[in-house]
Amino acid sequence: IIPPRKSLSTAKPNRVRSRSRPGEGTLERSVRPPARRRRAPWLRRRPRRWRWRSPRRHPPLPLAIVEKVADEPPAEKPAQGGSNDRDVALARVETEKRNSLIKAWEENEKTKAENKASKKLSAILSWENTKKANIEAQLKKIEEQLEKKKAEYAEKMKNKVAIVHKEAEEKRAMVEAKRGEEVLKAEEMAAKYRATGHAPKKLIGCFGA
Repeated sequence: IIPPRKSLSTAKPNRVRSRSRPGEGTLERSVRPPARRRRAPWLRRRPRRWRWRSPRRHPPLPLAIVEKVADEPPAEKPAQGGSNDRDVALARVETEKRNSLIKAWEENEKTKAENKASKKLSAILSWENTKKANIEAQLKKIEEQLEKKKAEYAEKMKNKVAIVHKEAEEKRAMVEAKRGEEVLKAEEMAAKYRATGHAPKKLIGCFGA
C-alpha cells in the first residue's frame, strides 16, 4: 500500500535544529521536502472499464383498445389530361426560356465580334494613315533634295554656259584680230605692188589655172 502524497503547497518544511556551542543561540534551518517520485508503470491505476448491463425489466404495460375506423374513400386523382397539359406548358416555358437565353448569348457574341472588328479596323486605319504620312514626308524630303540638286545642277550648267560663251568670245576676238591683221597685210602688199609695178605671183598662178 502506497501512503497518500502531500501536496507541495501545503507541506511544511521540516526544521532541524543545529548544534550550537555554549553561549550561542539555537539556529534553525529549513529542510527541503523530498522530490516527488514517479510510480512505476505497473503500479499506476488503470482506467475503470465499463461493463455492459442488461436493461431493467419493467412489468408489462396494459394493452390499449383501438377502435377500427371505417376506411375513407381514396382521394380523387387529377385527370391525366390536366397533368399532361401542365407538363406541356412547363416544357414550353423551359423551351422559351432556353431560346431567349440562346438569343441573348447570340446577340452578345455578335456585339463582341462587331466591337472586335471595329477596333481592328480603326487600328488598321490609323496604321495606314501613319504609313501614308511617313511616305509623304519622305517624298517631300526627296523632292526638296531633288530641287536642291536641280538648283545646284542648274547653277553648274549656267557656269558652264558662261565659260563656253567666254571661250567663244575669246575665239571670235582672235579670229577678228587675225582677220584685221591679214587685211592690213594685204593692203600693205597691194600698196607695195603698186609702187613697184609688179603683180603678185600667187594671184597670177590662180588666174592662169
